[in-house]
Amino acid sequence: MKSENYSDKNRNQVLVFNLGSSSLKFSVYLIGGGEEKLLASGAAERIGLEGGRLWMQSGPGRLEEKKNFAAKKHEDAVRAIFDLIERLEIPKNQKNQKPSAVGHRVVHGGPGHAAPAVVDQKLLGELKGLVPFAPLHLPYEIRCIEAVARHYPHLPQVACFDTAFHRGMPEAARRFPLPASFWDEGILRYGFHGLSYEYAVSVLGEEARGRVVIAHLGNGASMAAIKNGRPIDTTMGFTPAGGFMMGTRSGDLDPGVLLYLINQKGFSAARIDELVNHKAGLLGVSEISPDMKTLLEKRKELPSAALAIDMFCYQLKKNIGALAAALGGLDTLVFTGGIGEKAAPVRWQACQGLEHLGIRIDERKNERHEAVISMPDSRCAVRVVQANEDLMIARHTAAILFQKAR
Repeated sequence: MKSENYSDKNRNQVLVFNLGSSSLKFSVYLIGGGEEKLLASGAAERIGLEGGRLWMQSGPGRLEEKKNFAAKKHEDAVRAIFDLIERLEIPKNQKNQKPSAVGHRVVHGGPGHAAPAVVDQKLLGELKGLVPFAPLHLPYEIRCIEAVARHYPHLPQVACFDTAFHRGMPEAARRFPLPASFWDEGILRYGFHGLSYEYAVSVLGEEARGRVVIAHLGNGASMAAIKNGRPIDTTMGFTPAGGFMMGTRSGDLDPGVLLYLINQKGFSAARIDELVNHKAGLLGVSEISPDMKTLLEKRKELPSAALAIDMFCYQLKKNIGALAAALGGLDTLVFTGGIGEKAAPVRWQACQGLEHLGIRIDERKNERHEAVISMPDSRCAVRVVQANEDLMIARHTAAILFQKAR
């Protein structure tokens, strides 16, 4: 499939959309000819809410535009972003240059999608059928895809699934201990943050051939075990609410807790959802904030903030050990995501007591957020990798649309 804006120089402008329930983040990459260049990035924020804004920057700290923007729905944001890119001439001094394609982060691909896919009516129908698997994410992602198709019907689109990376896990790691009929229905461990893991593996290169644990730590957080470049296990399960505690999500709970809340406390499904996805985790324990930076600032004066951090780091440590057991040892530990990249105290605390796995952190390197933060004699290399899901989406989009067209 070839875009009408396909370049003779084998370089294509790919627009990447990464959206949430009230925001639409975007980036524009020039891909091809051995080049991967970020041209611009930005976001439409507070969609459907008061105080909305639209901004774009064309380089680190180089703000091109920032303005109030009242978008009632994601469709309004899609049109405004295209207008902004064209009006500000991204790339510079190339009038009427338009994206060659759009790549979307799609949180759930269900049991049927183990790789990125070109968007067509069949795929859209399948995604709509998967909404019960990810009701907090998929409806907005589908609307964004449909909005692009309405305004730019000839522009090819690619869906990049955050679950696809984990589809290569062994069946024993993907199955829940439930009757086979549930597996047949698609109730299994999907795992998430796959695009982030995939990017980290690409950065590691040959090092990913060893035994690797990658910790993607942000408001949503998970870990994955990688061996010989392939996924072995992951902490998240059927939904992004599973695994260890996060900003506002509980992570794994004893099913009996949920049964107790339903049968004894009269909780509805909606109230359970609100609890485990929006009122638990760091926010629930600290009772002040889901933001790790805020909690680190408050930990000395507020016991509940210190407890939330201690629980988070303890669960990190425990899961590193569990995944190392699944791998049969550990050669490399990677921290990525907002907390993983910026919260040196969290990295330090989570790694204390893991000397038996060969982990020894250099305190000064850790404080400086260096690319390698382990001691020279550490048997396990500990790395910090800046997350870049958008570049991974741009790569997939260019590969599936343009490389096959040559």
